[in-house]
Amino acid sequence: MSSPEAQPEGRALVVGSASACDRLIRQLRAIDEASSVVGVVITESTEISSIADCPVLGGLEDLVAICAANSITSAIVTLPACERALWRTISVSLHRAGVIERFVPPMDELLHSAPTVSAPSSSVTIGAPKINLAKLVGREAHAIDRELVSSTLNRKTVLVTGAGGSIGSELVRQVASYQPSRIILMERAENALFEVDRQLRESYPEIERVAVLHDVVDASRTLGLLERYQPDVVFHAAAHKHVPLMEDHPAHAVTNNLFGTKAIADAAVTVGAERFVLISSDKAVNPVNVMGATKRLAEMYTQSLATMPGIQTRLSMVRFGNVLGSACSVLPIWADQIAAGRPVTVTDERMTRYFMTIPEAATLVMQAGAMSGQGFCGIEAGHSGEVFVLDMGEPIEIFKLAKRFIRACGYEPTIGHPMGTKPNTVPIVLTGSRPGEKLYEELSYDAQGLMHTSHPGIYALDEETDVSESRIAQMVSAMDEVRRSQSRKAVLEQIARFIPTMDAKSRSVSAA
Repeated sequence: MSSPEAQPEGRALVVGSASACDRLIRQLRAIDEASSVVGVVITESTEISSIADCPVLGGLEDLVAICAANSITSAIVTLPACERALWRTISVSLHRAGVIERFVPPMDELLHSAPTVSAPSSSVTIGAPKINLAKLVGREAHAIDRELVSSTLNRKTVLVTGAGGSIGSELVRQVASYQPSRIILMERAENALFEVDRQLRESYPEIERVAVLHDVVDASRTLGLLERYQPDVVFHAAAHKHVPLMEDHPAHAVTNNLFGTKAIADAAVTVGAERFVLISSDKAVNPVNVMGATKRLAEMYTQSLATMPGIQTRLSMVRFGNVLGSACSVLPIWADQIAAGRPVTVTDERMTRYFMTIPEAATLVMQAGAMSGQGFCGIEAGHSGEVFVLDMGEPIEIFKLAKRFIRACGYEPTIGHPMGTKPNTVPIVLTGSRPGEKLYEELSYDAQGLMHTSHPGIYALDEETDVSESRIAQMVSAMDEVRRSQSRKAVLEQIARFIPTMDAKSRSVSAA
């Protein structure tokens, strides 16, 4: 009597975005581990029938039925760290289906989770322990409407300025997951541009990319580059962001933050880009420092541009607070201090800040950009100029964050004890606030001015600001004149003229 054919030990399903599933299946084949994969369930809406020669069996809404119909015994889920809510939904469905779940991060996250606190990631590594930044923030990341975002990025030419920075490089990675036709990496720092270009080449070799070493402030060349590459979507992340440095160099802040924005926004409109998204800051709310004031001036210019007749580009701005783990932010500084055996420094015990992780910030920026033109805050549908405000949760006390971080590193925080006097401890030293720093940040001028949108993690700001063509032309002319003079006193006085919360008389305005 002949024996029946041997049945495979298990039947596996791969679940995730189309691009992530494709790379994972190819990696499994490379190590002869793909034989048990019988099909794919993808998270976005698509008409694709197969991925890497594996059949697409359906979408997430049919996950339980798909598992039953195909006798699935295990599922490999591949999602970015910022999609925790979606992961939980998938986990519930797999549990209902009686399917064993395995989680594999997307290949780009595996490649770029280098053991350094300055790496743009959802976690940081210091010595042995790996620290989950979302746990430090103390809340779950918001999920996004992947289908809406995909409709604005898939098969498009996308340009990112400041592409080598913390937010810019994360935007590049996440944009790439939506399979654009081409990504333009614009960055003025040579090493940062080289690194983000290398990472993109290794993770997404199928996507055309162009690395452009360029400073957006050069308006003439900026226009020439956009005329050459014809981007459909522009994310403007290039900016000066360090508050104390900008207090000392206000002319540089005006040049980069205002006139850099003007150059790239003007060029995007001229070439007919579909969307332009300015990455702004919570420091643009009632600004009392140069960095925040120049970001607000950039917002005002962008808002004014959006009101010009005949504008086809949808221009929007996205405000959010501090991102954990970004270059030169508190966590890398604290990590360096701990590694060097020094105390952790905190400016003021009362200081609070809004925080989110870099991946969550980048995803919500893409979501907000895709929502522009939907008719928020009295702006007619099809028009733009919205200021979107990301839901940062509750403000976090920096002092408490420092204590959490020290404990996450395996030490106990102490106050008032010199370094080394108590074993396995790290002291916290209060240094006092620096020039231009607020004790508390605001995300909008008035909480009543925040309007709910179709996404729970994104608000639209309903405010009345004079962004008339004549007023903005006056502002641009005045700021252009004083930035060229390099007089710190003159720059501060002109900023205060257009930003009422900046009182030049109460500041140190000795000429530079």
